[in-house]
Amino acid sequence: MSFASEPGRDDGNPPPVNIVIPDDARELARDVLAYHREQRARRRRQRLVRLLGPLRGRESGGQAAILPLAATCVALSMLAAAMLSVVALSPASAPTLAVPPGNSAAPPTQRAALTRLPAGTVRLDGRAEPVRSLTSSALALVPAGCDCGQDLSRLADQAAAARVGLYFVGAGAAIPQLAGLTTRHGGGTAKAVYDTGDVLTAAYHPDSLTVLLVYSDATADVRRNLPHDFLLTPVLRQLTQPGKQPAR
Repeated sequence: MSFASEPGRDDGNPPPVNIVIPDDARELARDVLAYHREQRARRRRQRLVRLLGPLRGRESGGQAAILPLAATCVALSMLAAAMLSVVALSPASAPTLAVPPGNSAAPPTQRAALTRLPAGTVRLDGRAEPVRSLTSSALALVPAGCDCGQDLSRLADQAAAARVGLYFVGAGAAIPQLAGLTTRHGGGTAKAVYDTGDVLTAAYHPDSLTVLLVYSDATADVRRNLPHDFLLTPVLRQLTQPGKQPAR
């Protein structure tokens, strides 16, 4: 039987193909969506293979890529542990240094028990003045040969800032140098006091610069061995008030 005369028939006699063309193109939408999903999944697999390719095979340098990655992870872990240990270390848990029993004395500039100024007189502005009248002021007891001009200038500045009186006191061999020290380091406000009767010298024995912070009730806070960067301004501002009476 020959089909050559039938319309649409190819003379090459290929095998018949069953092709169904739908009447509405919207019926192909489901197949088109499935096709696009398959293409997207294939592209994702290709990107994943390219990303992990250096870590998969030895021929692509896999071991060379894994070793730096592992070293980086270990270094980051150690850094995080160190930071956590620093944060967790509180002042209460920090190590403390034991103080030997022999070094338990208070710092030299710490306020000790107040003493009452001794009775007696000193020479001030050419006349005798009771020692206990020099209240609400700072008395700098200057020993002979004292190389303390810088400390006296610092004390003068702080006394002026606190608005209290300041006296440079000398006795014995210190008297000749007292006027010059007052002029050079008194800041224009300090006055020279001559302890001709050794009243203050006998009471406080100033081997080095000694400062008496005298309150309004003639009680004194004795400061010895002052560091060169001492700061007495807050205490100087309180000298207009009465101090604590010394124990008898």
